[in-house]
Amino acid sequence: MRDSTAKPLPYAGVRVVEFTHMVMGPTCGMMLADLGAEVIKVEPVEGDSTRRLLGSGAGFFPTFNRNKKSIALDLKKPEGIEAALRLIASADIVSENFKPGTMKKLGLDYESLKKRDPRLIYVSHKGFLPGPYDHRTALDEVVQMMGGLAYMTGRIGDPLRAGTSVNDIMGGMFGAIGAMAALRQREQTGEGCEVQSALFENNIFLVAQHMMQFAATGKPADPMPSRISAWGVYDVFTVKDGEQIFLAAVSDKQWAIFCKAFGLAEMLADPRLKTNNDRVLARDWMMPLLRSHLAGYSAAELSAVFEKNELPFAPIARPHELFDDPHLNATGGLAPVRMNDGSESKVPLMPFTLGGERPGIRLQPPLLGEHTDALLREVGYSEADIAGLKQQGIVAGD
Repeated sequence: MRDSTAKPLPYAGVRVVEFTHMVMGPTCGMMLADLGAEVIKVEPVEGDSTRRLLGSGAGFFPTFNRNKKSIALDLKKPEGIEAALRLIASADIVSENFKPGTMKKLGLDYESLKKRDPRLIYVSHKGFLPGPYDHRTALDEVVQMMGGLAYMTGRIGDPLRAGTSVNDIMGGMFGAIGAMAALRQREQTGEGCEVQSALFENNIFLVAQHMMQFAATGKPADPMPSRISAWGVYDVFTVKDGEQIFLAAVSDKQWAIFCKAFGLAEMLADPRLKTNNDRVLARDWMMPLLRSHLAGYSAAELSAVFEKNELPFAPIARPHELFDDPHLNATGGLAPVRMNDGSESKVPLMPFTLGGERPGIRLQPPLLGEHTDALLREVGYSEADIAGLKQQGIVAGD
């Protein structure tokens, strides 16, 4: 829990009502919540589907829904819509990531809500920004394939999605950044606006460097496994006992330090390897020599030498091993979080500090409808009203 004597978080006092599920929309709300906003998650009465996902989705809910409150409403019923509208009337921001047209059918789209409150900020997370593709159903994998990222990640002829939900997560981040910008703009103009963030456009932003590489060189970018590296030494090495480690020397100074540390005086003196660009052009014959020379070292021995000499290196870690990472644990980068089954784990916090402190967890990921009663009371429902809504199955809660 955050120290009550600490400075208020930057978005304390901002209320967000989110109609979101999966990753993209919840990421936006999580960022705003971590930064102090009161984020109210509107769930169906049966609960957000990510509470029940298996496999790669099993961690979605506890990862992206901390610091939020939950209210469970049946938006298929007029009484559920009325409760949602009362909540929205108390909000600064509405966030949603449903299919195009869904919120309009419910009367919860921006144009409808703006008539009620011109100061409202409305964040839509979609597959595509308005245009020829906006009718398509998008997923992170879909836009990675059509947006060049899968091509860049895989081998030639074998496109491969990136190993995490990069567009969903970053799309939610850009939704949050847009909301922050809209709050600032509202301070200047007195009016809210609609913010739109999209998976496809996010993916294009990610591959912009490869597009501009073509613009600069006239040559299409090769996929990462077969690219021409910008650096002479910048590779994964297989070493003693089959261990693997990433090693790099990305400047002439680092090359000299590397050669001296590993007794490679002849290579350091070789005029064909004088500059980084020389070494890039010599990789076909240089790298086999380096691989052979380093093969007898253990990954731990190489790590020690590289760390001592301030050279870039990295063990090849698997995600589950990061729970025990000494740096993450020493710096407070992981915090206790409640899992869907009620057990406790640790979860990574946002990757920055404010005044030397990582924004932490003030509220655990909410139980389904955990805050329904309190929120309904706050927007004017009596105990009898709440009991009636529960009896009709329009709300679920504590």
